[in-house]
Amino acid sequence: MTAISERTDTSTILEVADIRHVYGSGETAYTAIDGLSFTISSGELVSIVGPSGAGKTTLLRILAGLLPPTSGSVSLLGQRVTGVPEGMAMVFQDYSRSLLPWLRVQSNVLFPLRGSSGSREDRARVATEALKAVGLEGHEHKYPWQLSGGMQQRVAIARALAYRPRLLLMDEPFASVDAQTRSDLEDLVLRIREQYEITILFVTHDIDESVYLADRVLVLTRPPATLAEDVRVVLPSPRDQISTKEHPEFVNIRGHVARLIRSGGH
Repeated sequence: MTAISERTDTSTILEVADIRHVYGSGETAYTAIDGLSFTISSGELVSIVGPSGAGKTTLLRILAGLLPPTSGSVSLLGQRVTGVPEGMAMVFQDYSRSLLPWLRVQSNVLFPLRGSSGSREDRARVATEALKAVGLEGHEHKYPWQLSGGMQQRVAIARALAYRPRLLLMDEPFASVDAQTRSDLEDLVLRIREQYEITILFVTHDIDESVYLADRVLVLTRPPATLAEDVRVVLPSPRDQISTKEHPEFVNIRGHVARLIRSGGH
């Protein structure tokens, strides 16, 4: 392993400023998020964890422009998010619903590029590159239902990469696969992060996963959610599933994050 290092690029990709979200009104009003602020810089991989029901799904919907916050703001590349923004892609937990079963793998990857500039050949080249990046060369003409769960999630990741987003949101993307497949997909995320120089916000309920992948772990409190702590993760690079998770600093950070979540972030 090489020496411990940190990323130093400080250009801001995403800024979340004092967002608050309330469902309903009057006596039945429920505050899911209350005064949450953070920023993500170019090239970072940031994990978000928190107690069950801590508003992670609500937060992602707000970041993706699918749900307006009750107050506060979200800005992507300096532009306020008021709808689904350009430059952002999302990978969901339920890959079986996010892929179109009647389209072959390559057509699924090409789907978000419909209407984009460039020739058909250029779009096909981008899709081929994305499938190669996720290890699915030779599967272009299969249907999603002919693939394993882990391979289907790779198709979903390839589709997001083909869009060439500046920010990739990942919503518990590996929660529905077995442990070995999950480890393989975690390492895939680290590889494509370097290959595509992409910024990633990764929501997970798995503490080990959050620490293993991230430069920072944002720990949310119990609802109404706010930021309990922004935990920096500085570990030897490159990371791997065995030696990284045996590293004393990994063990220390994992324990610290676990204690924060167990206490509700307070």
